[in-house]
Amino acid sequence: CGRIPSGQGQLEECTPIVEQHGEHRARGSRLTFGEKLTIIKSLLKYMVPLGTVYFAEYFINQGLLELLFYRNIFLDHNAQYRWYQTIYQLGVFLSRSSADCVHLHRIWILAVLQILNIAFLAANVWTTFVPTIWIIFILVLYEGMLGGAAYVNTFRNISIEVPDEHREFALGTACVADTLGIALSGAIAVPLHDYLCRLA
Repeated sequence: CGRIPSGQGQLEECTPIVEQHGEHRARGSRLTFGEKLTIIKSLLKYMVPLGTVYFAEYFINQGLLELLFYRNIFLDHNAQYRWYQTIYQLGVFLSRSSADCVHLHRIWILAVLQILNIAFLAANVWTTFVPTIWIIFILVLYEGMLGGAAYVNTFRNISIEVPDEHREFALGTACVADTLGIALSGAIAVPLHDYLCRLA
């Protein structure tokens, strides 16, 4: 309840928050199962690329970054990993902050670029052909920017393209894509990381 001033003191005015939310849920629940399936099908053009971007992104972060270790430089192994994570988050921040400047509709392009990142960094884990950690820093920044751009543009496009009455369900459903991508990447990247460590 909130209090509003009156001429003779303060009067209580209660806002029925629970009832309003209940009414909102009732409006959302009008979607039939068939309508929900139709909406989900229309979202796949965004959900599949978003899930792929996040799969690749977290595969790199959980399975490869710790193995990208450069010896005899100014940073030890732990410091290198910390800097990888910091630079990655900086890339995510920069790209998520640029949604008003750069609008992307073809999210699948970002997915392809992130998969190429996996291939390049995995090859460097095996052969260490990249001569300096500074190039890896740039690639990790780029990795974060791809992930942030995929996220912010996916939800921006959905919020613009989906009708008001379907928007809440669509946005909630699209959130599943990045979660599945992260979970799947962890299931694969962690065992692979352990396997590569045993080979070292």
